[in-house]
Amino acid sequence: MKPINIYTLTRISDAKSLERLERQMSFRSRAMKIKEWETEGLKAFCDRLMDVLESAYCLDFYYSFTMPKLGKEFDLLRVNDSTVVNVELKSGNVTDEAIKKQLIQNRYYLATLKKNAYFYTYISGDDRLIRLSNSGNLVEADWQELAELLLNQTDCYTGDIEDLFKEDTYLISPLSDPARFLRGEYFLTFQQRDIKKAILKNLEREGMLVQGFTGLPGTGKTLLLYDIALEMSKYDKVCVLHFGSHAAELEELDERLKRVDFYYCEAGRSIEVIGDYVAIFVDEGHRIDKTALEEIRKMSIRMKAPIIFSYDCEDAIEPYERSGYGAWLIEAVPGFVRFTLTNKIRLNSELSTFIHCVMRASGNHRRDYPSVYVGYASDEEEAGNLIRALNREGYVYIYDEAVNPLNAEQAAFDAIEAGESTCKEFERVVMLMDDSFIYGDDGYLRSKVSKGADDFRVKNIFHGLSRAKERVALVVLGNKQVFDALLWILQK
Repeated sequence: MKPINIYTLTRISDAKSLERLERQMSFRSRAMKIKEWETEGLKAFCDRLMDVLESAYCLDFYYSFTMPKLGKEFDLLRVNDSTVVNVELKSGNVTDEAIKKQLIQNRYYLATLKKNAYFYTYISGDDRLIRLSNSGNLVEADWQELAELLLNQTDCYTGDIEDLFKEDTYLISPLSDPARFLRGEYFLTFQQRDIKKAILKNLEREGMLVQGFTGLPGTGKTLLLYDIALEMSKYDKVCVLHFGSHAAELEELDERLKRVDFYYCEAGRSIEVIGDYVAIFVDEGHRIDKTALEEIRKMSIRMKAPIIFSYDCEDAIEPYERSGYGAWLIEAVPGFVRFTLTNKIRLNSELSTFIHCVMRASGNHRRDYPSVYVGYASDEEEAGNLIRALNREGYVYIYDEAVNPLNAEQAAFDAIEAGESTCKEFERVVMLMDDSFIYGDDGYLRSKVSKGADDFRVKNIFHGLSRAKERVALVVLGNKQVFDALLWILQK
């Protein structure tokens, strides 16, 4: 998205023409709907600025920019090497408290640019210009002051503004990047913040409560869980029970956070904690079994502590393959309060759709998949060659020990075991599907040797592919039925 000349834009009164011109100037991928009061407010601001700055008709701003993934919108932005100027436009009927809250929030989000920032709000109905002071208070602003600020803002950035807001600068995983998490260098999406607020309010009102949130892989569950734990640790000690594979990262967090104790929990082993806590947080809850859940609930009763779960939504997986674990158990707890994260932070819609179709080869899947590769191998040597070729293109091989027939050559691959890949992120992922997989008459992917939820090969395909941010690949070894089903999915 490019900056536009707001003087040029506001010389047009016809709404449809204005929207088309704005798209042409800004290079948006799609036209935005501009309301009449927004047009009037923008024109009033532009005309008012012209009264004190003769060259105001030359000024370009990024208009109505929304930060990727976060959904945070800014009315007007102007950026150069050292400064950023933000102006919010209001028609009227807005309180000073609401204005202050928005500008402080804007300051919080724009801090990632690491520039001197100036924040204004113009209320066209009252012809009132306000700015946010360095101390976080609202003060009446002077138009001449704003004019001089804009006039001195030379050599402004004119490229795609999204390049200044790369997602990995503010959307992180506490386990992939514990140092940045500890420094607070991250943002929560609006949805994450709403769920956090609701959970904390429930705890204030109800006390000992079992609640949690779910969502597809890549929706920011771990970050939200750890952020809430951090918030609650301001008042007393809390613990985090992690059922994933990040022992080293947990140790770093445990050493640095004195009021949050982290416990690495392994399947089949008793959960042992030291001391009592005011809250119990459970990460990777989709991996817990009945025994672990019973232990956690007993701990909760003994400590009189609420439980907050974070767990993947596995609805895409065939029900029999996921019974007895995770959501199936957690959501059956009496009085459980569930929240759902729907905004995909890591995974894009193309990969998300494809992965769901792999789990069930039916339904609405007719679309292009430019970021998906599917290959067929008739023997292990061919499979190894295909995976090595993909390794050279930057794909990480996530393998399942129950499926992987290439153990003898494992050292030759850039590879990671499926259980070790939890909570990690990779640009590209390749996985292997052998003849132990089958598609049933209902379209669901199943394991031929499945013992229900005790066999994780279908789950591992789902979670492994979901580790990818950009591209996924599947190498099918000696399984024509599965290969044909995947080709059918890819045919538009």
